Amino acid sequence: MRTRLPYKTKNLNHLKGLHACALATLTEITGGFIFVTQLDPESTGSFWKKLEVDYLYQGKTNAFAEFRITDTWMAEKVINPLQTATSVEVVSEVAIVDEKGNQLTQAALPANQGMG
Repeated sequence: MRTRLPYKTKNLNHLKGLHACALATLTEITGGFIFVTQLDPESTGSFWKKLEVDYLYQGKTNAFAEFRITDTWMAEKVINPLQTATSVEVVSEVAIVDEKGNQLTQAALPANQGMG
């Protein structure tokens, strides 16, 4: 999953950099979308336990977040464990970079994935 946060007025802070809350929201959407689309919402649920973001560089261009997992990762970390447990904890690690390749953030989103 790759998402973009445009460098435009509505996404800027008072210093004309990308707002921390906009970057955190991009992180949450990017890190969670895969779970929402790959797990059956009728039988599983998920919720973020916390959002930990390290802000490394001020964004002055469009920003891009990326989160990748493989089918093997999903099977090992979520699907198979849910065969014998009611919930599992997984961590989505998401980095955001700007158009120049500067890393703006590094984030971890621990979440509980569970059977509904």
